[in-house]
Amino acid sequence: MAEPVSPLIRDYTEADAAAALTIFTDAIMETAAADYSAEQLRAWARPGERDLTSWHGAMSERNSFVAVAAGSVVGFSDVTGDGFIDMLFVAPAWGGRGVARALLAEALVRARVAGAHELTADASITARPVFERLGFEMYRRQEIVREGVALANFHMRKAVRADSGIA
Repeated sequence: MAEPVSPLIRDYTEADAAAALTIFTDAIMETAAADYSAEQLRAWARPGERDLTSWHGAMSERNSFVAVAAGSVVGFSDVTGDGFIDMLFVAPAWGGRGVARALLAEALVRARVAGAHELTADASITARPVFERLGFEMYRRQEIVREGVALANFHMRKAVRADSGIA
């Protein structure tokens, strides 16, 4: 097992766009490869098809934040005022080292400050065990379609209370 880290969590900036897009693509194409077909991975990640300007705009709209370790962005996430986490991705080389835990802890704090009653996320097959280890419960299995290709994921929930934390 890789050595755990305590990454710095900070707000996403435009300077993080390229690193975040690389993490997104690599996490899907490498980390999720055990759970999805090559066709599903390509439809989801769309490697080489996303432009940085659009990516940055979408990341900014979601009030994203990043995890920094060893001087580099190693993961990112976001959370809306009502507690929905749209994205949670960790660079493959940093998986299993506490980066997702730190990002979800930040999402919980931000959701609590915003007055949300629960955190929710549509977690991939790959991410579901991570969310469950950190106190989320699976609410329902669902299927989404990306580029005409169906992918399974799971709607996950976790209550946001004054005393709740990330396990």
